[in-house]
Amino acid sequence: MARSKNPKWLEPLWEQKKSETAKRVEGAVKELAKQGETVTLDRIRQTGAIRLGYRADAKPYSYRDAQGQPAGYVVDLCLQVAAAIQPKPRVEFVLVSAEQRFEAVRDGRIDILCDPSSVTMQRREMVDFSLPTFVEGAGVISRAKPITVFEDLAGKKVGVLAGTTTEETLRKSLADLKLKTEVIPVTDHRAGLDLLSDGKIDAYFADRGIVAAMLREGGRPGIQISKQYFSYETYALALPRDDGAFRLAVDRTLARLFRTGKIDDLMARTFGRTPADELLKALTIINSVPDK
Repeated sequence: MARSKNPKWLEPLWEQKKSETAKRVEGAVKELAKQGETVTLDRIRQTGAIRLGYRADAKPYSYRDAQGQPAGYVVDLCLQVAAAIQPKPRVEFVLVSAEQRFEAVRDGRIDILCDPSSVTMQRREMVDFSLPTFVEGAGVISRAKPITVFEDLAGKKVGVLAGTTTEETLRKSLADLKLKTEVIPVTDHRAGLDLLSDGKIDAYFADRGIVAAMLREGGRPGIQISKQYFSYETYALALPRDDGAFRLAVDRTLARLFRTGKIDDLMARTFGRTPADELLKALTIINSVPDK
């Protein structure tokens, strides 16, 4: 038996009912989204704990100091953020590897990734990023004469930290230039420098700031870092994706540090009172976002 159509006199009521239902559904969706955006802040404020991911070997940004404690410029930034979000926070440091650091954020094992993370669109599919925290670039470390251009790497064995944008930059540049260079991935920077010291590779391609700090420790005679930058990278704190309220709280703290000049004191703790280069001066201006 065929189902009869709604009488004409019911059509206005039917349309009104559909409109009311649609509005309720839309309101419920917005409320769920709002709840999702505050989940990290709510948990931190309820428990008093914030989980900060750090690296063991990314000195001077994120590393273990001589006492085995987390240290570095980006770690200091994260501590400032933690104190601004939660008075007297219970900070829980979580050691992460270069290969699994973004998964640690995505999977909820850490709230903030406190390391020199380069911002890329591919990574933003997995995590969100704060305001920029630093501008850095890749350099080449070698035992013989300094490496000044990619072409100097032709026919050589070059080490690089696996799973990083630095590795991607190296491989793409070598491919674009059609250079026959053997790329040797390593699991940490110290292993890469050890291979270079032992003569098992000819050069090591890495973030200049990190390897420069390691070379300042001494014990590696004859090794030098190129003066040239082979890439430029923007660092930022990696955060849980789609948590706007938490990202805003982090950015508000970072903007205040840059705006008030307190960022200079944090940088001085790690890099000394050396004059900032033009890139860092521009970063300070750009990040000095007003509160209102």
